[in-house]
Amino acid sequence: MQAPHRFAIAAVAIFAAAWAATRISLVLAGPPAPGPSGYHLIKTIKPGGEGFWDYLNFDSASRRLYISRGTRVDVLDVDSEKIVGTIPDTPGVHGIALAPELGDGYTSNGQASTVSIFDAKTFQTIGHAQTDKGPDSITYDSGTRRVFTMNGFGKSSTAVDAVTGNVLATIPLGGRPETAVADGNGHVYVVLEDKSQMQEIDAKNLVVTATWPLAPCESPAGLAIDREHRRLFAGCHNKTMAVVDPDSGKVVAGLPIGLGVDACQFDPGTGFAFSSNGSGTLSVIHEDSPDKYTAVEDVPTQTGARTMALDTKTHQVFLVTAQFAPPPPATPENPHPRGGMVPDSFEVLVFGR
Repeated sequence: MQAPHRFAIAAVAIFAAAWAATRISLVLAGPPAPGPSGYHLIKTIKPGGEGFWDYLNFDSASRRLYISRGTRVDVLDVDSEKIVGTIPDTPGVHGIALAPELGDGYTSNGQASTVSIFDAKTFQTIGHAQTDKGPDSITYDSGTRRVFTMNGFGKSSTAVDAVTGNVLATIPLGGRPETAVADGNGHVYVVLEDKSQMQEIDAKNLVVTATWPLAPCESPAGLAIDREHRRLFAGCHNKTMAVVDPDSGKVVAGLPIGLGVDACQFDPGTGFAFSSNGSGTLSVIHEDSPDKYTAVEDVPTQTGARTMALDTKTHQVFLVTAQFAPPPPATPENPHPRGGMVPDSFEVLVFGR
């Protein structure tokens, strides 16, 4: 999700041309009926505002959705449908991590190569930590109380003590990291987009302890975890979800998903794994057992809805997108023009069963 690859280029260049046709189709056909998974659009929230987006994070206890918006993080109360707070001064923000037991949150600021530390009640910034170049995703490991940024330009991970805010180490990864997840027991897993690999980081000793190939997955972007059954779900750009056993490093299944995945989630309450796809679908995979999986369906969403968050209490899925103007005609000077985001068209799509 490295800017501008994930902001302007991915959100606009890939999907803007298809937006008008998709929008007309949705208007004429109306909302689709629930499919086999039961997931369908429940409501649309329109916070508007300027700024592209990247990762989302949801706090089930407060019913708040954290949304990265380029230079800030907006905090949306999904019940009142109001922005209840903003974390400012986060240049090139990509991700948000939360440490509920500490009452703090953390953002990865790609342009500034910093982590902002904020109070999750007041949204006031209480500290910063310096990272390697271009921090992208960020995750919190409760087992060690450490925060890890995945640095796209630095091809590394920066470990920060979540309690003190001190930088502990920068860990070389040897490839461009995308999404990372923690198992809560001292292990962090990350996919390397340019290597089509997954790595295991020892969160206590701050070293890479394993590197695994992800074939048939190519160019992994999203990653989710089933902590109980020890399974990882990597969403890949060749329309494949690879299910990985982190104890052996083996790919135990490969499932079809939609085009343009940028995020994955797993719901332990339903056994569903999701990938949000910028082409306008939410792929739903069911975990029948730790070694058997079924591709349930691709739920229609909207073009550009490529990142998501999950509420494991209500099983609702939150996606974000916007409307894009058609691209202008190509010229010799600009053979691949892009249409801009329509002002104030940013919206949150809430899917449920």
